[in-house]
Amino acid sequence: MNSTDLMFFAAVAETGGIGRAAARLNTVQSNVTGRIRALEQALQVPLFHRGSRGVTLTRAGERLLPYAIQVGRLLSEARHALLSEGEPRGPLRIGAMETTAALRLPGPLAAFAARHPEVDIELETGPTEQLIARVLDRVLEGAFVAGPVIQADLVAIPVLTEDLVLVAHPAVGDPAALLDRLGRAREAKVLVFRAGCTYRRRLEDFLARQGLVHVRRMEFGTLDGILGCVAAGLGVTLIPRVVAEPARRAGRVSVHPLPDGDGHAQTLLVHRRDSQPSAAFMRFAEQIRAAFPA
Repeated sequence: MNSTDLMFFAAVAETGGIGRAAARLNTVQSNVTGRIRALEQALQVPLFHRGSRGVTLTRAGERLLPYAIQVGRLLSEARHALLSEGEPRGPLRIGAMETTAALRLPGPLAAFAARHPEVDIELETGPTEQLIARVLDRVLEGAFVAGPVIQADLVAIPVLTEDLVLVAHPAVGDPAALLDRLGRAREAKVLVFRAGCTYRRRLEDFLARQGLVHVRRMEFGTLDGILGCVAAGLGVTLIPRVVAEPARRAGRVSVHPLPDGDGHAQTLLVHRRDSQPSAAFMRFAEQIRAAFPA
């Protein structure tokens, strides 16, 4: 039994199939099959039930999986520890909310890439809850999420505070008219990202305090889709002012502030507390602090 065998075993267990594990590991199925058989022979126990629809763990496999994952994590941390010395290089996997990725990160990312050409940056976008889960699962080294974050396993670095605003069709003159339209129109909708988005939850909480619990939701996967449909009069959304300003200046939407205290959302850069950050991540965090000084 060695670390490579355990890595192959964990990949099969997590993907549920030899073919899917081979694709993840960028190898051929016969290599994966051989590794699993060798591991089972070394341990003298079957680790998987084989079936036409894939594989499932045996009781022995279930007991082994946490150790295989831990070995993989320790090896990853060892690589990070070695990469934390000298000039940053290697992969840097980070996540960000779509609004942050679109409006806040292009400049810092370009500057970081120019300074550290040996770092391979991978950026994943998604809602806050999903990004936090990806950091906790060690898939991402860090992520930009909306605060507050109450999670003992994470370190949260304040980055900036966004001014959140209600965004509606240009014909909507003020917040009172917007709320009246949402309250009276049977077809009224709010346009939001999928579940797990902090801005969506803030909008839903705001409407609930106004007694507007009947308003229907339309989910979108992109910021451009939301703004385009708001401009067309399909509904209302809640996003950072910096995101909505270009469309407002072009006359495509109207922008309305929330009551005092409701319109502020802090963006945080989070990473695991128990992991040694790579040199690339530490330099990237420095770049972010320089780009967004407190």
